[in-house]
Amino acid sequence: MKAVYAKCRKHPAAMLFLACLLALAFCACAVWKLADNQKEPKLPGSGQEGEYSLDGPERVQLPRKLVKVGFVQVGHESDWRIAMTKSCMEIFSEENGYELYFLDADNQPQAQVEAVRRFIREPVDYLIIAPILTTGWTAVLKEAYHADIPVILLDRTIDCDERYYAAWFGSDFVQEGRYAGQWLQSYLNRQGRGADDINIVAINGTLGASAQLGRTEGFAEYLKRHREWNLLAEECGDFTESGGRAVMEQYLETFEKIDVVICQNDNEAFGACAAMDEAGISYGKDGDVIVISFDAARAGLEAVMDGKINADFECNPLSPPYAARAIRQMRAGVPLKKKHFYLPEDCFTSDENPMLLVSENGTKQMRSVTRSLLEERAY
Repeated sequence: MKAVYAKCRKHPAAMLFLACLLALAFCACAVWKLADNQKEPKLPGSGQEGEYSLDGPERVQLPRKLVKVGFVQVGHESDWRIAMTKSCMEIFSEENGYELYFLDADNQPQAQVEAVRRFIREPVDYLIIAPILTTGWTAVLKEAYHADIPVILLDRTIDCDERYYAAWFGSDFVQEGRYAGQWLQSYLNRQGRGADDINIVAINGTLGASAQLGRTEGFAEYLKRHREWNLLAEECGDFTESGGRAVMEQYLETFEKIDVVICQNDNEAFGACAAMDEAGISYGKDGDVIVISFDAARAGLEAVMDGKINADFECNPLSPPYAARAIRQMRAGVPLKKKHFYLPEDCFTSDENPMLLVSENGTKQMRSVTRSLLEERAY
């Protein structure tokens, strides 16, 4: 599918001047106030909010200048990605004071780089990038840096000198992988299978994406601790349902016994479950194959609630509001006190008695999925 490039523009409203205030218009200064969006969160450790306002009893209505934002998205390969795009469209709307230039790269890395260069030539005021791969970004981000266009990264990280981007908002992918390993260790112990040989297959995400690299690295720490865990194979499913299904079909034809399948996002898990359904293999809470997933979007959590997925580790897609708050601070001249921000995330299970997970930053109580929990979620 070809990448889609769209410009969202709005003609400014006609200026209203009153004759009796003409002289005042030449000598007084007024400052436009960004629309106060209640969905925008406060940045951790960000300090002063830096909002502008028009003070005084007399106010001249001025034309509203929209902030130009270029948003380069990975694609639409998953429910998670679609939720992120929806959040982007909502937060960077004209009602909130933005003129959005949006590109869906359809998982084509070169299309992302070309879009960034188009946005630099436009020029936009700010660039927001959800990168496909970690590599290949230095040259074009240098161009943005020398054009004085701040860059904000969302979701995946990149291999680039930090001076070339203003901030990154996303998930701790390595910790997600560790949580998955820790959960599996405890789950097997609860079942009395802690010392058994366990055959594991993995369906990885897009190779070279920081989510794929981090989750693989984190889970590998637990593979090293358990010699009885046998990683039979790991193949790429590209974070798609069709990819997950194709890889799982291959595994079922190749291996006689599989105890655990690790899917690096919900859509891959849906594909793996479909392949097992077709092969007559039981899985999930009451089945023979343990299913572990990442993302925890609504459809994924419904699968957890139904017992099809045993554990799902959240990757929060709602990073655009954090980027909007960062833009407001930069426009107000308030520096961001940090370069990297981890988003709040949870871990979910089909168990009635959720486990307590431990990390270097403390403990995290897993959550059982209920209908009321799903109704409260934004995605």
